[in-house]
Amino acid sequence: MALEGALTSNQKVLDWVQEMVDLCKPDRVVWIDGSKEQLEALTQEVTSLPDGDPNKMYYLNQEKLPGCLYHRTAVNDVARVEDRTFICTRTKEDAGPTNNWMDPKEMYAKLTPMYDGVMKGQTMYVIPYSMGPVASPISKVGVELTDSIYVVLNMNIMTRMGKAAFEKLGDSNDFVRGLHSKAQVDPENRYIVQFPEDNTIWSINSAYGGNVILSKKCFALRIASFQGKNEGWMAEHMLILGVQKPDGETKYICAAFPSACGKTNLAMLIPPEGYRKNGYKVFTVGDDIAWLKPGADGRLYAINPENGFFGVAPGTNEKSNPNALASTRKNAIFTNVAINNDDNTVWWEKLTKEPPVNATEWKGAKVNGVEFTAAGNTLAHPNSRFTAPAENCPCLSPAFNDPQGVPISAIVFGGRRASTTPLVYQSFDWTHGTYIGSAVSSETTAAATGAVGVLRHDPMAMKPFIGYNVGDYWAHWLEMGEKLGDKAPKIFNVNWFKQDENGNFIWPGFGDNMRVLDWIIKRCEGTADAEETAIGYLPKKGDINVEGIEDEVTPEIMDKLLTVDKELWKKEIAEMRRYYKEDIADKGGRIPQALWDQLDKLEERLGK
Repeated sequence: MALEGALTSNQKVLDWVQEMVDLCKPDRVVWIDGSKEQLEALTQEVTSLPDGDPNKMYYLNQEKLPGCLYHRTAVNDVARVEDRTFICTRTKEDAGPTNNWMDPKEMYAKLTPMYDGVMKGQTMYVIPYSMGPVASPISKVGVELTDSIYVVLNMNIMTRMGKAAFEKLGDSNDFVRGLHSKAQVDPENRYIVQFPEDNTIWSINSAYGGNVILSKKCFALRIASFQGKNEGWMAEHMLILGVQKPDGETKYICAAFPSACGKTNLAMLIPPEGYRKNGYKVFTVGDDIAWLKPGADGRLYAINPENGFFGVAPGTNEKSNPNALASTRKNAIFTNVAINNDDNTVWWEKLTKEPPVNATEWKGAKVNGVEFTAAGNTLAHPNSRFTAPAENCPCLSPAFNDPQGVPISAIVFGGRRASTTPLVYQSFDWTHGTYIGSAVSSETTAAATGAVGVLRHDPMAMKPFIGYNVGDYWAHWLEMGEKLGDKAPKIFNVNWFKQDENGNFIWPGFGDNMRVLDWIIKRCEGTADAEETAIGYLPKKGDINVEGIEDEVTPEIMDKLLTVDKELWKKEIAEMRRYYKEDIADKGGRIPQALWDQLDKLEERLGK
C-alpha cells in the first residue's frame, strides 16, 4: 500500500511506516494531525460501534462530564504485565538483573509473524507526538502506529500529539518508533518489548492503557532512561512540584516513591490552613515522570514529558485528592470504572461512601451496587483508570509548558517503612544520596502478601522501568552528580508511614507533608540547621513546624518520628549487603564501587 496524506517528508519516518504497513497490512492508513475535527470524527466512529464490540467507547453524561468517554477492557487485560515486558539489548548484561531479556534478533523473529497481516480489515493510525513542550530542548519525538482509536484518544490527552511533533522532528532520525496492535488480546501472546538500541517499542495483544499508550512507561522511562544515559540527562519515575513561598519565589522538588506511597497526593498537595493563610501555594508540574537535564547555568532542570494524568481511580475522592478528582471532570477517559446508570456518570470505590444502587460494574453487568459490594465485590476494577488533561488540574504550575523546564532544588526519595526510617533526613552529599535512592524499599502489608514487613526493593522507584543494567543506571547517577558539582540538588529521604507499637501511623500525612517540604526547602536555602547523625542530617528539635497539630504530633511523637535506632539500621545494612550481592551483583548487576563504599561508611558511622 502506498502512503497517502503523510504529514512529513522525513524519509526515515516514511520508510519505517511503509515497512510496518507492509508487515501489518491494514486496509487504510490515517495520519493523525491532532485537529479537533479529526478527533471528533474518530470519537463519533468509536462510540457508534455496536454494544458488545470490544473496541466500543461510550459517551458519559455530557452535562455533568462534558467531553468524557468510557471504555472497558477485556477481563484478562487490566494492568501492566511485567512478566511479559522485555528489554532486548544485544547482550544480556546490558539489560541487567531487573529486566526480562531476549536477544533482539530472537524477539523480532518471534513477534514478526504475530504482526504479519494483523491489521487486515482495519485502519492503522500514525500518531506523531512530542514528549514535553514542543519547543523544549529537553523534549523528544515519538511516532506510534496503532489499530486502536482508544489509543489515539488517550495519546491526545497524554502527549502533545499532531503535526507540530513532525515539524519539531524535521529530517532527524531521533524519534522513537512504536508499533502497537491489539491483535486478539491474547494473554498467552501478549508482549510489551523495548529495543533500546533501536529506539523501538513493540506491543501486541493488549488494549489496556499501560501497555498500549507507548509514550508512557515504555518511552518516557524505559527507552528514555537509556537515551539519558547516552546523552547526559535523566529520565526518572518522579513527580515534580513547586512550592511558592509568601515572598513569591517558587522552589521545585522532584520526588520518587514506590506504588501506594502517596505520590499523586504529594504532587497535588494542598497545604495546611496555617501555611495557606501565610501565602504558601503548591503547584503541580508532573505527577509521575520527570526528565532532568543540566541547564546553561549548570543547575538541573526538569520537564514533565507528559501532557496528562493516567491515574488510578479507586481511592480518589474529594478528601484524598480533590485536585486529581477535579482533573477528571471534562475531556477525560475512564477505563474499567463502574457506571451509575441513574445519570450515566462514573463511580469507583471510595469516590463516595455509598455505591449507586442502579449500577453497571466494570465487566458490564447491571447490578444493585449496594448489594454487590456488600457481598465483597468491587464495582470498579482495583486498577481502573482515568486519563485526564493536565490543563484541568486546579493547581497546575504556571511553568508547566515552560520549554526550559524548572530548576530543581531537591530530590526526595521515600518508601513505606514502619520503624527503621525517620520522617525525614538529608544525605551528606550526592553520592550518599545515590546510595539512599538505591536503597528505596517498602514493607508489604498483610493484605498484599499474607506477610507483614517483607521488604520489596525498588531502587529510585524505578525497578520495572530502568531500560538497561541497574548498576550502570546507578553509575549514571554518580556521573550526573560529578557533572553538576556544587549545583546538584540536595537529596532527602522521607517516610510518612512510621508506626507506633500498636501499628498506628504517627504522622498525619497528606497536606501536613508540607511541613516536611518546608524544612527541606529551608535546608536547600541554608536557613535551617540540622543534626548530623550516622545516617544523614536530621531536623533539630522544633525545626519541623507542628503549629495546628500539636495535639496529634506531641514532642514525644516527634522524637519517635526522628529517632535513629542503630540496631535497626545495622539490620538494614545487612539486608542491603544481601540485596546488592544476591539480587544485583550475583545476577550481573554492575554495582559501582562508590556504592559499596557508602555501605562501609554507613556501617562505620553506626559502630561509633
